[in-house]
Amino acid sequence: MQAPRLSRRGLLLSGLAAGGAAALAGCNRAEEAPPSTPASAMSLEEAVAGDWREAQDKARDIWRRPQETLTFFGLKPGMTVVEMWPGAGWYTDILAPFLAASGGKLYAANLQPNDPAAAEIVEAYRQKLRSRPRLYGDVEITAFGPTSGPVAPAGTADLVLTARNIHNWMAAGIADKAFADAFAALKPGGAFGVVEHRANPGGVQDPTAADGYVDQAYVIRLVQEAGFLLNEASEINANPRDTKDHPFGVWTLPPVRLSAPRGQPADPSFDSSPYEAIGESDRMTLRFIKPT
Repeated sequence: MQAPRLSRRGLLLSGLAAGGAAALAGCNRAEEAPPSTPASAMSLEEAVAGDWREAQDKARDIWRRPQETLTFFGLKPGMTVVEMWPGAGWYTDILAPFLAASGGKLYAANLQPNDPAAAEIVEAYRQKLRSRPRLYGDVEITAFGPTSGPVAPAGTADLVLTARNIHNWMAAGIADKAFADAFAALKPGGAFGVVEHRANPGGVQDPTAADGYVDQAYVIRLVQEAGFLLNEASEINANPRDTKDHPFGVWTLPPVRLSAPRGQPADPSFDSSPYEAIGESDRMTLRFIKPT
C-alpha cells in the first residue's frame, strides 16, 4: 500500500525529528569529558574543530563552511546571538561553546511547540543542551512560529542568523514575521545573517518555494522591506555544479537524497549518482544591517 503523502510541514517536521532523535541518542553520552580547549581560550576555529561535534556533522563543513560563514556574519567573542530554527543544533554545536567561552549569550529560537512533532524536536534540542552544560553554557530557548512572541529581548542582539530556513518560512507564510522578529531583536547596527538555497536568477519566484530554491534578489527585497540594509553578499557557500532542476527539488541532493516524490516510498531504482556528484545546494550568503 502506498505511503500517505506528507504535507510540506510534515516533511520539515519529519526531517527535524530525525535530527532530534540523533540528538536524544547523543544525550546518552551526557557525562563525556568537557572539551580539551580551556573555555577562556576557545577560538572560532577551535569551536569548529571541537571533538564534541559528530563526525557526520563535520563531514558537511565542506558544504556549509561554518568558520567562513560565521566570520562573514561578524561573529565575535562575547556577543549576544539569536539562532532562528536551529533544528537539532548543527550550528549550535559551534555557536554555544564559542559564546559560552567568552561570556556571550545564545538565544535559540526553535520551532513553536504547538503540536506533538514540534514539541518533540524542541525537547530533543533541550536535552542536548542539558547533556553538556559546561560545554554549551546557558543557552536560552525561545520560539519562532506563526503566533510566537519575541525571539529575544528587543534591541539586545548583536547578531541574528538563520541557515536554509527561508523556503520553509515562505511555505508556512511566516517569512515576513521572521524578518520582523529578527529586526526587533537586534541592536541598531546589529547584523542579520542569511544562508539559503539559491534559485537561478531571472525566473518567477514561487511564493511557497515548492522546490526549496529562492531567488536571491527576492530574498533581499523581502528582508529590506522589514527595514534592513543589505551590507554584503558572499559566494562562500556557492556551488556552481548545482543545476537546480532536480526531480524532487533541492531535496534530491545530499543530505536529504529523495528518490521519489515527498511522502512516497524511496525508489531503489533511482540513480542518485549524478546528484551525489553535485553535492549540496548552491547557496546565497547575505549579511544585512539594522540601521542606526
